[in-house]
Amino acid sequence: MQTLPIHEYFPHASRLIYGCMALGGNWQADALSKAHVEEAKQMLDVCLDNGINMFDHADIYGHGLAEAAFGEALKSQSHLREKIIIQSKCGIRFADGKQQAVTRYDFSKEWIIQSVENSLTRLNTDYLDILFLHRPDPLMQPDEVASAFEQLKRSGKVRNFAVSNMNAHQIQLIQSEASVPVIANQIEMSLAQLNWLNEGISANQNTMASVGFNAGTIEHSRLNNIQMQSWGSLAQGLFSGREKLDESNERIRQTSALVRSLAADYQTSAEAILLAFLWRHPMKMQTVVGSSNTSRIAACSLVEAVSLSAEHWYQLYVSARGEALP
Repeated sequence: MQTLPIHEYFPHASRLIYGCMALGGNWQADALSKAHVEEAKQMLDVCLDNGINMFDHADIYGHGLAEAAFGEALKSQSHLREKIIIQSKCGIRFADGKQQAVTRYDFSKEWIIQSVENSLTRLNTDYLDILFLHRPDPLMQPDEVASAFEQLKRSGKVRNFAVSNMNAHQIQLIQSEASVPVIANQIEMSLAQLNWLNEGISANQNTMASVGFNAGTIEHSRLNNIQMQSWGSLAQGLFSGREKLDESNERIRQTSALVRSLAADYQTSAEAILLAFLWRHPMKMQTVVGSSNTSRIAACSLVEAVSLSAEHWYQLYVSARGEALP
């Protein structure tokens, strides 16, 4: 198994992470049902059977029902707690419990601590392995974040801390006050979201201004042993058989065909090719995959046996970009 930055803290961590956002009714449910709990139990078992022992949550997923479903599943199999790694996120606030429109971000000490307490209750656990700050709060006071982190660490309620959707400068600002390290950063990375790559080849190019990413974030992670995690890793099935594929989009059509061709060449699944593209990058990222389809989880786990050639990696990159390299 390849050594990842996360292995400094969790030597047994899997490279695949199961994203739990769809649990608990996938935003549609008003209350937790037995069916939701049974689904969570099934996904927990399927993930462990396929070598996945990390589970990604957020306090907002399903308005808390995703954590609650998982917590009930874990309650009936409490012996699994020490074998798995649970990460959750906080910092996004809705107007009330049933609205999906984000009204603000909140990195206040009070809200961070309250969010953790709520997550622990729903998850039926005494601690989070990793707490993520979900999206940057422009009103963040780094000393207040640091104080929350340190209090949660001392109490044993959170063992490690991380961020999501942040650039290198924002991480450095938090780290300037916090004595505990930021160990991971989760951002969107996939064949459909390539700005993290385009930035690196756009220096001295007219396209640089339109890349829309922040210079040095990937390099900062590598220099500081920060684990990068990708969300949206499978691009919501865009290149691996999504039913409503936009066949009128030539770039998507050609890239989907290339993914299928490579899957045949490597004798694996389309999902494994998409993930192998991400794993081929030397940042050694982890990839979050979320699906209630058990066969798709199994298809993702096949990535462990795939090592893309540089030639095939560049073929995928150029095809998904829809334009030649500069």
